[in-house]
Amino acid sequence: MPTSQPDASGPSEDRATPDALLHTRTGTDVSPEDLVLASGKDLTPKSLEWARRKLAAEGPAAMEKLLP
Repeated sequence: MPTSQPDASGPSEDRATPDALLHTRTGTDVSPEDLVLASGKDLTPKSLEWARRKLAAEGPAAMEKLLP
């Protein structure tokens, strides 16, 4: 029974994604909701207030600190 070979031109599952292709910024502003969800928390008034404070203190870099 023949086995299929993955397309050599496609991405390999055993290779890491190059750093140049990894980024979290989308070119848009980071919302408190984005920050809460990226942190793995539930959207609650308390978590949204935490995110607002964090964004006020750190700006969009707050998202970069949460995500690789």
